[in-house]
Amino acid sequence: MKRNRIWLTGLLLLVVSGAQAALQTETVTYRDNGTEMKGYFAYDDSIEGERPGVLVVHEWWGHNEYPRERARMLAKEGYVAFALDMYGEGKTADHPDTAGKFAGEVRKNMDVAESRFLAALEQLKNHPMTEDDDIAAIGYCFGGGVVLEMARRGVDIDGVASFHGSLGTDNPAKPGDVKTRIRVYNGAADPFVKPEAIEAFKQEMDAAGADYRFINYPGAKHSFTNPGADENGEKFGLPLAYDKEADQKSWADMLEFFDEIFD
Repeated sequence: MKRNRIWLTGLLLLVVSGAQAALQTETVTYRDNGTEMKGYFAYDDSIEGERPGVLVVHEWWGHNEYPRERARMLAKEGYVAFALDMYGEGKTADHPDTAGKFAGEVRKNMDVAESRFLAALEQLKNHPMTEDDDIAAIGYCFGGGVVLEMARRGVDIDGVASFHGSLGTDNPAKPGDVKTRIRVYNGAADPFVKPEAIEAFKQEMDAAGADYRFINYPGAKHSFTNPGADENGEKFGLPLAYDKEADQKSWADMLEFFDEIFD
């Protein structure tokens, strides 16, 4: 598998040179249609040559430390990761009302969302360490819904993975629209994702002829991958909870998925 070959190459370099793995990060500013966007690159420069790239789309809280941590985790696995900005100007929210407003503004204009996604995609492709033919995108909560919408819109990348993301859409995919492979990781106890929404999503993907897999984690609630979910849930009275087992299993499955699509 390609990711395994990348890892072995990096290991060989460490053994031969005695060098230490060097995680590199960089905050960048880029623009989309006149709006300033904030992005965050992470990669391991002890690995020689180009490697696959992964976009990370944030939760409804905005581009805060959580997507950056996921970008660093991806870098340690041998990828170039780019945590993008869907709100513009690096806006973040510290209250659900503000987060809902920011997310709602994006959802009501998916043309703007697609433009911002593609602007970030160009940033990732143009990074000197990125193999620009090997690209995936992952998203959390709001971001999970975004990557699924990009798949419906025919964005031509290798794969997308949604973690506890929204499933509904105003523009269902038609046969032939979806050009990317899809993984959906859902908490079976997430009250925000109703059984009827899951069934509708599966029917939509089947009708569209999409290559997808939907995984439900028993007992997992909304935001199950985020260690800060319990604190936010208690603070704002929301049904959020971290689930270590579901977090680890979904991450491991995503890495296997990347092995498949980047082989």
